[in-house]
Amino acid sequence: MPVFRQTAVRWATALLLIASNSSCTPATARRGGSDQQAIQAAAAGTQSARATTPDGSWQSLFDGRTIVGWHGFSTPGVIPAGWQAVDGAITRVGDGDDLVTDKVFGNFELTLEWRIAAKGNSGILYRIDPAATVTYESGPEMQVLDDDGHPDGKLRVTAAGSAFALYPAPLGAVKKVGEWNAIRLVVNGAHVEHWLNGVKTVEYELWSPDWLQRVQASKFKQWRNYGLAKRGCIGLQNHGDLVAFRSIRIRELL
Repeated sequence: MPVFRQTAVRWATALLLIASNSSCTPATARRGGSDQQAIQAAAAGTQSARATTPDGSWQSLFDGRTIVGWHGFSTPGVIPAGWQAVDGAITRVGDGDDLVTDKVFGNFELTLEWRIAAKGNSGILYRIDPAATVTYESGPEMQVLDDDGHPDGKLRVTAAGSAFALYPAPLGAVKKVGEWNAIRLVVNGAHVEHWLNGVKTVEYELWSPDWLQRVQASKFKQWRNYGLAKRGCIGLQNHGDLVAFRSIRIRELL
């Protein structure tokens, strides 16, 4: 079997091994399936991505005062001290775990605003497998960055609005450091869109040959289940820099 087909089968098979939990707590079971079933499941997700419709019901993920509904990725039920509600925003103020939603989501549209300090780096991760060791082993990331001050801003594939290390974002979408940036993240079946300040910075299809090739050419190839979960928690990355998130809303897509 050709190497690429072996890779595609392995990744597609793993799709069937991701549990559909209703909360972002460690999974205890996995269910397998044949290679052909897995390939068909991945294809079905891609083909149906644009056929689904939103239910129109938005829900807030942050009330502006408390961080209820979130927890540290490795500490279910516990909000790390490094995250606090400050001036109406979930703010990284110190060391600690990545912050993730208590609830898991499959297909959704997420909107929020972020602001980061000079030379800062963070990210918004989605469909994080609760059974992973760390968030980025499984959850793809929309990059949050001071493009002008951080070295990652020198490459479009790691700049603000990119699908980190996989799909590049265009120049000029991010605002100057210290200003609020508005994002819209659409994850619908296999279809993903990143929007930054009204600009569509990234559009791609999970599990497609193009996506598989990009993952295999990146650091993510070392993690077997990277990007394969069809449901998972949403995470805010603690990368050691001051960053704030506000006006966080989501609507699930049918």
